[in-house]
Amino acid sequence: MALVAWGRLHGRCRCRGRHQRSFGEPAPSGTSDACGRLRLMDDDLVGTQTPQRRITDAEEALALLERAVPGLTDLRRPARAVIDWAGFEESLGTGLPADYKYLAEWYPTFAMGDFLLVHLPEPGEEDRSLQAIRRTLAVVADAWLEPGLGLLAHPAPGGLLPWGDSCDSDKFMWNTTGRSPQDWIVTVASRGGAWWHYGGGAVQFLAEYCNGILEPWGLPPIDLEVPPC
Repeated sequence: MALVAWGRLHGRCRCRGRHQRSFGEPAPSGTSDACGRLRLMDDDLVGTQTPQRRITDAEEALALLERAVPGLTDLRRPARAVIDWAGFEESLGTGLPADYKYLAEWYPTFAMGDFLLVHLPEPGEEDRSLQAIRRTLAVVADAWLEPGLGLLAHPAPGGLLPWGDSCDSDKFMWNTTGRSPQDWIVTVASRGGAWWHYGGGAVQFLAEYCNGILEPWGLPPIDLEVPPC
C-alpha cells in the first residue's frame, strides 16, 4: 500500500461534493488575519469533550476502533511492523503515545469515509514521514495558530502536533501538554475557525467518532467505509 505523505490529503481526497480549500484562502468565518490566513481565536473554542473512561491500553484502544470500523481489519498487516521509533522520536524531539505507535505497527496510513486521513509512518520510510511532519508543522504554525492565545506548534512546550487531517482541511492534533505522551489529549481545529478538545487519545477519538459516542461538533457524520490510499 502506497504511503500518503503528511499534509498531502489535498488533491487525493474523494469528498463527494464537499468543498475543498487550500491554505492561503480566506476562511468562511471572520477568523482570518490580514493575510487571509486562518487564525484560531479564543472565542472560537467550543469546549472539551471528556470520554466516560479514558482508554490507556493500546491494544484495547485499537480493538475498540476495529469494532467501530469493521472494514478496517482488511488493511491490517499480517504481522506487526518494526518501526524505528527510537530514531523517529529522537528526530521529532518527543516521544509519541503508545496507542498511536501500536496503530502504526499494525496499519498503514488510511482514510476513513473519504474524509479523514490518519497519517502513520511506514517501516523503512521513517525519514520521509519526519520530513512531511515538519512541513505540516510549518503550515500549521504559519496559517492556523495564534501565539498570543498560547496556541503554539510543536516543539514549543505543550505545542500542537498534527496526526491527521480532512479533505475539508480540518486538523486533528495532539495537545502535547502533560507529564508524558500518554497524557496528551486531542485538539480538533476546524477550517471554519472553531476548535475543541477531546480528553482522550487519538485512537479512542477515532473509535468514538466512528461509533457515534463522540459529539462531532462541526464535523460531518463519518462514513465507515475505509477506501485504500
